[in-house]
Amino acid sequence: MRRICVFCGSSPGSRRDYADAARTLAAALVRDGITLVYGGGRVGLMGVVADEVLRLGGQVIGVIPRPLFEREVGHRSLTELRVVETMHQRKAMMADLSDGFIALPGGLGTIEEIFEIWTWSQLGMHAKPIGFLDVAGYYAPLMAFLDHAVGESFIRGEMRGAAIVEESAEALLRRFASYTPPGVTRWIDREET
Repeated sequence: MRRICVFCGSSPGSRRDYADAARTLAAALVRDGITLVYGGGRVGLMGVVADEVLRLGGQVIGVIPRPLFEREVGHRSLTELRVVETMHQRKAMMADLSDGFIALPGGLGTIEEIFEIWTWSQLGMHAKPIGFLDVAGYYAPLMAFLDHAVGESFIRGEMRGAAIVEESAEALLRRFASYTPPGVTRWIDREET
């Protein structure tokens, strides 16, 4: 793992635990010599994780759409900041630059980004690890819903199991280091069987 993309909130959230976890993840990335790839913002958890990686001497690549950059949400002190035109270009570039993906707590954008990456894995577009840092049980209700979707035959158990969920950054990165991608098989709707 040379570069890991971190998706996270442009808000700090309501608990101090979230920012603490972002700093802990930043320290673990720097310790392991991993470059942070993220959405290029200077606000919320995005700013916290980027600032901490930089403070500890690590490398940070931000990717931000021009409209957000022009609203002055872009972080101007990164190792590298790439400005793109659209959100689609942002996600594609972050995916290309990264060897794995982690979701810290966040809102709709965070969830949409990690789910799109997860879907790309299901489609065989990449074989990179996908993880959720479950800070203070933040992602537990989402994982329970996904387990329900498996039970209802909308998500294959193999793809649900492809997501690595851990409560600590260290445990998550250990599992990334030993990651073996699940086999990709064609999805067959019940009507076809």
